[in-house]
Amino acid sequence: MDRIFETSLDFAKKKDQEDSVAKYRDRFFLQPGIIYMDGNSLGLSSKDGEETLKIVNEKWKKYGVTIWNIEDGKYFLYQDFLGAKMAKLIGALPEEVTIMGSTTMNLHSAIATFYHPTKEKYKIIVDDLNFPTDRYAIDSQVKLHGLDVEQAVKVVPSPDGKLIDEDAMIEAMTDDVAMIILPTVLYRSAQIVDMKKITKAAHEKGIIVGWDLCHAIGAIEMDFSDIQPDFAVWCNYKYLNGGPGAIAGFYINKKHFKMEPGLAGWHGNKKETQFQLKQKFEHNTNNAGGWQTGTQPLLSMAPLEGSLSIFEEVGMPTLRKKSLDITAYLMFLADEKLAKYGFSVGNPREDAKRGGHVCLEHEEAYRICSALKEKNVIPDFREPNVIRLAPIALYTSYEDVYKLVEILEEIGANKLYEKFDNTRAMVV
Repeated sequence: MDRIFETSLDFAKKKDQEDSVAKYRDRFFLQPGIIYMDGNSLGLSSKDGEETLKIVNEKWKKYGVTIWNIEDGKYFLYQDFLGAKMAKLIGALPEEVTIMGSTTMNLHSAIATFYHPTKEKYKIIVDDLNFPTDRYAIDSQVKLHGLDVEQAVKVVPSPDGKLIDEDAMIEAMTDDVAMIILPTVLYRSAQIVDMKKITKAAHEKGIIVGWDLCHAIGAIEMDFSDIQPDFAVWCNYKYLNGGPGAIAGFYINKKHFKMEPGLAGWHGNKKETQFQLKQKFEHNTNNAGGWQTGTQPLLSMAPLEGSLSIFEEVGMPTLRKKSLDITAYLMFLADEKLAKYGFSVGNPREDAKRGGHVCLEHEEAYRICSALKEKNVIPDFREPNVIRLAPIALYTSYEDVYKLVEILEEIGANKLYEKFDNTRAMVV
């Protein structure tokens, strides 16, 4: 899409006045004087989420253990209630999505369910750029089967250290491959991987397909009714603003509902017999809730109810349109004002190929991030040279982006990063 931008502050203010999403900024706890550009790592707290958290806490105070029975069992089945709302974000059926665990544990659950290696078909395809927790889970599951990771995990290398080569992934789908697990949006380069292309090719070879949506859900539009993957996992604390370490999400295609979960627990039991407390597991085959394990943490889930209500109001098409425009604006300003100081844009520029954040590259990226924080800008850094900047559609203004670039221009021109060292902090 052709977009026409200008480099003036007046232009940024004009864009904000025309922005139909701008009114939702007031629904988030924005801190005065802070330019927050790290919503792809931890989304801001929403006022709606605070309210739903208060509501659940008040009900706990009033009802105690009987909270599970009130409002037609809403909180006993809270994972179904929230799962149905979240399913809209990925174009899935309500029953195909549940809320549980963490991204890593949900990936363990999915692999344990679907990975049944044989002598002929035992390899799992991965990329070499994905967030490492996925690889840790995959490797450990392979070891549990007594297999050698070097033999069973088929790593398809990136050709440039930034992007996944989809054709190379498909070429790697030999007869000995049982499963492929990839990110939908790469956390460093913001590349969107073509899920439909990969999934279709894998299914033609009888390969199970799983997707990590951590940097995709709430940032880009997806249609699982069309793509039809086997499973997906994701966190809810980035674009979905569920809170630090919020409970995660899990999708399983309805065609697999009758499969036995690889990691079973009593909340995956049939609801009709769950409290009969039988010693034999009776799998709930009605929905993705059959992969639940322990009792759901209501206070971790409650902020999601409020945040998801905002997504329902705005709609993903509107959010994606704003996200593409404001990230394009940031890239434009980077090209116009920052390139002369050694900055470059490292993410794909095409709308269809980039997620919700911009990867600004610089050889002094780590120290520049330290300088930004001193100037009350919150970015994050990813090895080896990436400053990740996420103008979140719901609460970032065009003026925020303009001011961010002004600050980066000052840092670059005066080399303000030189006062900081390269010693990595525990959390970056």
